[in-house]
Amino acid sequence: MFETTVIYSILAVIATVIVCFVISTLLPGIERKYIHARIQQRIGPPVTSPGIMAPIKFLYKENVEPSSPVPALYKILPILCFLVVLFLLIAITPYAFAIPALASLVAVVGLLKVEEICYVLMGALSKSVMSVRMPFPDRVKGAAHRNTTRSFIEDISARRSLRMITYGSFPFYLALFAPVTQARSIFLQDIVAYQQVHGPFLFTVSGAIAAIVFFIGYMILLNEYPFSIIKAKCDVIEGPYMEYASKYRSIVFITRGFMMLTLGVLFSVLFIGIPPTVLSPTILINIFVVLVFVFMMGIFSAFTPVFTNRQLLPSILGATLLGILAIVLGLL
Repeated sequence: MFETTVIYSILAVIATVIVCFVISTLLPGIERKYIHARIQQRIGPPVTSPGIMAPIKFLYKENVEPSSPVPALYKILPILCFLVVLFLLIAITPYAFAIPALASLVAVVGLLKVEEICYVLMGALSKSVMSVRMPFPDRVKGAAHRNTTRSFIEDISARRSLRMITYGSFPFYLALFAPVTQARSIFLQDIVAYQQVHGPFLFTVSGAIAAIVFFIGYMILLNEYPFSIIKAKCDVIEGPYMEYASKYRSIVFITRGFMMLTLGVLFSVLFIGIPPTVLSPTILINIFVVLVFVFMMGIFSAFTPVFTNRQLLPSILGATLLGILAIVLGLL
């Protein structure tokens, strides 16, 4: 009986992951065609282009050997990011609730932090040809600053990534722990069970405020405008992704869509109390929440420029104060 239950749960998890993955490949296309393109009054690319056709196209491109002190680690990082998002999705399925060490907010935060740290490592380990082979002042004969330290585009991006890890994503983690004030537990099973009895946390004052903070953190973790300083096209171009080509660039594209879906599903677990499973029609609610987040992010990012530190710090400070307010109200 026990073995049958285990096999049944494993198959359910695999089916849930497959369905979620397929949906995630459509999310970037939905954002670009039905939001950005409509706002910009153009037709836009096919829905399958950014999340399906682009990764397939990159698979057939010639790979570029990165200019990196540790090329093997640099190549592994996109795969690690994808695996982190995959484990995060598995952790928030109801079948993972039997493993408390995995299905807890501590594990969720840990996985998200690993994903964030990967951006720092990507930038720190990349020395692209766009930076290395340019005649910087410290390399030009007769230059006034020949002994100055060279600064690579990816180095700038890595420092920005570290800054976002230090304080940029802090509001998001405050929002994650806001439901704990009601459920009095950090385990996802207890948070879901509490909401199934008392109603969604989203429909409380504390939950509504925390939801706003969650959405801001959602955009920060996805490096979306106006919080995309680590890969801003205006100065660092692609930032930590500069030297990823071929299959590695393909994985980067796939991971972004997968991350969009996983964070949306995480919201539905923590704020509505509905974990994802293909064996229940409630997965439609998970998908609906994911689409709402995609549309909101697309609209918001279309009308905002990239924040500099002057705008970024006050925005994050304001979101942090809102997150603290949500937790305080939840404790009352």
